[in-house]
Amino acid sequence: MDEKELEYYGEYAEMLENSQNLMLEEINKILDDINGATTHKLAEHIRSRIKSSESMKEKLRRRGISEDVKSGLEILSDVIGVRIVTHFVGDVYAILDEIKKSEVWTVDTVKDYISNPKQNGYRSLHVILRLRTTCPDFEYIMTEIQLRTIAMDCWASLEHQMKYKKNIKNADLIVDELKRCADEMASTDLSMQTIREMIESQ
Repeated sequence: MDEKELEYYGEYAEMLENSQNLMLEEINKILDDINGATTHKLAEHIRSRIKSSESMKEKLRRRGISEDVKSGLEILSDVIGVRIVTHFVGDVYAILDEIKKSEVWTVDTVKDYISNPKQNGYRSLHVILRLRTTCPDFEYIMTEIQLRTIAMDCWASLEHQMKYKKNIKNADLIVDELKRCADEMASTDLSMQTIREMIESQ
């Protein structure tokens, strides 16, 4: 963390960094175990982050909640976030099955935006976890793992850019095109999954 983040997170900074490392260690262990039993590597890449102080405060403001760090750790579910990007849709659910078995955390909620996409076309699978801590103020903190395919990740990156860019011309047209692309990419993801299964069944 830089000085700005350390100032905000204060006494909880070390706990958050340790928790992030614990999550990454467990995820890598899960992936190594699955990879040993498959013919391909499941994760294209993994990214993680501790929510920035500005993002934390902004989210708390929107909810009308005090902006202090303790309130954020008590209420928000994504102070620590990990994103796992896979090659195939089936890999998302294979990893989810193993995440549910881990003794490092307890799965609180699964939000499946792959089976039930958001109206704008967004697809991803979000897993909210209760991660135990050694901090006396918190028995556990809520963290999030997102799982999505390369195609879904590419789409979400573009949609995120669209959302935060100001004064975009033809915004309605772009939104419609993004939705169309999301549906086409989802269809391609499923086709690729089917082709892989056909190849592996030989």
